[in-house]
Amino acid sequence: MTATSDAPPRQLALLNPIEQLKAGHLPRRLVQLYVGLTLYGASMGLMIQGNLGLDPWDVLHSGITKHLPLSFGTVVIAMSFVVLLAWIPLRQWPGLGTISNAIVIGLVTDLTLATVDRPDALWLRIVFMLSGVVLNALAGALYIGAQFGPGPRDGLMTGLVRRTGLSVRLVRTSLELTVLATGFLLGGSIGVGTVVYALSIGPLVHILLPIFTRPPEARVDGVPDR
Repeated sequence: MTATSDAPPRQLALLNPIEQLKAGHLPRRLVQLYVGLTLYGASMGLMIQGNLGLDPWDVLHSGITKHLPLSFGTVVIAMSFVVLLAWIPLRQWPGLGTISNAIVIGLVTDLTLATVDRPDALWLRIVFMLSGVVLNALAGALYIGAQFGPGPRDGLMTGLVRRTGLSVRLVRTSLELTVLATGFLLGGSIGVGTVVYALSIGPLVHILLPIFTRPPEARVDGVPDR
């Protein structure tokens, strides 16, 4: 049975960094943000330990680790700030969620890799991979729905869409194919998990994001509309 409601669907708002902090429900949204980012890092760690293939950006990250004496999480953090440099010509401002994304996910990924062993059994590796994909979608819906700004990579995509006038589908596909190809050439981990992620992450986030989106409070003369 599907519940029905006359209430309008929850949608993401276009908020600048100051508006994000003034949007109301701040404690609850902060908790949601950091729970989401923590789960996101854990999901990446599970997919790495499943060793059945990674999402496109993590294929690039894993490829870089083959050539530099850096942990996976350190590469994630470093690449996040490299991507943020591309925001400058796009005239985008990072929010609290953007900076937190750049740091927290990498730290949690390294913590997960240090505490969760890679299984030998194929069935358990499949469980790790599938759990990582589902957890990644849930985590993405949580931190995006908290409305503290996009992550560095998502913001790069939306900034390019805004500045070029090209479609989201074209820009996102071009970006992900580019990082996937680069990561593959560097020796990154590609496999069935890469395909599963590509096919399922969009539909999963589409279902989960409206559930966890926290709409900003309506305000009149600076007073929240109760």
